[in-house]
Amino acid sequence: MIRPAQPADVPVILALIKELAAYEREPDAVVATQADLEAALFREDAALFGLIAEHPGQDGPVIAGCALWFLNFSTWVGRHGIYLEDLYVRPEFRGQGYGGQLLVELAKIADERGYGRLEWAVLDWNETAHRFYESVGAVAMHEWTIWRVSDVALPQLAQRVTTTNASKTTPPDVEGRT
Repeated sequence: MIRPAQPADVPVILALIKELAAYEREPDAVVATQADLEAALFREDAALFGLIAEHPGQDGPVIAGCALWFLNFSTWVGRHGIYLEDLYVRPEFRGQGYGGQLLVELAKIADERGYGRLEWAVLDWNETAHRFYESVGAVAMHEWTIWRVSDVALPQLAQRVTTTNASKTTPPDVEGRT
């Protein structure tokens, strides 16, 4: 069963995020807290949304996985889209259709709301994910490279003084980027 995330799910959602980070070879990268997730998912003007995949258990449903997403916008398409930040199914529940069900539910949301796209990023080395996403009709955007400003580079860029003459600006210090 796929359902919207609820406030009581936040501890498990955080655990799933940490499991995903470990799987993606970044076990110490998660700094998000339960309070961060509660604020992002459940405030009145929430910008992050979540879906939960439940597996029937003897003592009630068990959370098998989740999808966390937010809206983006394509100026070319002229409509919002869904950016899938995390899709994670615990190893013991893989191969049972939960990942596909989460994607189907996201596609339904996008279709019902008139969104133009459903997109996400996948690590280059994650061939299992590549095959799975290809099996549902997704296409890798090989000609696009994701760029990021974070860590110390973000406040450095924010504090950078710009001039009206772009040729006189110097590139920001990009030390500490991820």
